[in-house]
Amino acid sequence: MNEAEIAAFLTRERLPDSFRTTLDRVCGPLAARARALRQQLGRTAYVGLCGAQGSGKSTISEVATAILNAQGLKAVTLSLDDFYLSREARAWLAGKVHPLMAVRGPPGTHDVALACVVLDHLGLPGVTPLPAFDKASDERRPQSAWREVEGPLDVVILEGWCMGARPQPRAELVNPVNSLERAEDADGVWRRYVDRQLAQPYQALFERLDMLVLLAAPGFDVVRAWRTEQEHKLRARTPGGMDDNAIAHFVAHYERLTRWILEEMPSRADWTISLAADRTPGV
Repeated sequence: MNEAEIAAFLTRERLPDSFRTTLDRVCGPLAARARALRQQLGRTAYVGLCGAQGSGKSTISEVATAILNAQGLKAVTLSLDDFYLSREARAWLAGKVHPLMAVRGPPGTHDVALACVVLDHLGLPGVTPLPAFDKASDERRPQSAWREVEGPLDVVILEGWCMGARPQPRAELVNPVNSLERAEDADGVWRRYVDRQLAQPYQALFERLDMLVLLAAPGFDVVRAWRTEQEHKLRARTPGGMDDNAIAHFVAHYERLTRWILEEMPSRADWTISLAADRTPGV
């Protein structure tokens, strides 16, 4: 990206000028690593980007993809969020498994089989429709609104808050981590189901990744503030959305696994990027 493109991007995404540090330390190097991986593998390179809510993973992925495309590669960014189950499907799970399954986000609320099919197809010749989810309406967009890409792709970046996560040891599931779990999952049915989903279908998806990158928040305490800021931006673009109290309740669904990721993943990720509270990446 040249200077004019960078300036336009910062304005369009309502990003501070300090994001240039992220461009230099993360976006550019991520594109370079993905390009080298593609050359090494001789096929589509699948890169997973994990980061807590509001950590900037969507923006970073999009910029890295733009850099790769500008260099003549065929690259695309996908979000795990776009594979959320419909409200109807989650309502069914809420009735059959646990009421908390109605809330999108934790493992068990994504169409993992569809995500696997889409990833596999992106490595083949032909057109692949890319699912899209509308967070404002909490519903998957109609297929007529999905974008399409022509394969095979050189690089696919799949970003998500629990990308590449591993299940917790069973003993870790016994005690609630917050008031949500104490009040609404006192018997642990929900968190055990989420853990089983993470241990089984999600690992089949994560096994497709050739590289795992972690944007490591300084701690869970900053995640609520990041997610609140993210929702404010969403509401500025699209009417509706959650108020701050609803955001706090929503983020509580993510707390357990976010804390576990920050504890467990840094030692095995291919690249761990430590973020400050203002999202400034470490060197």
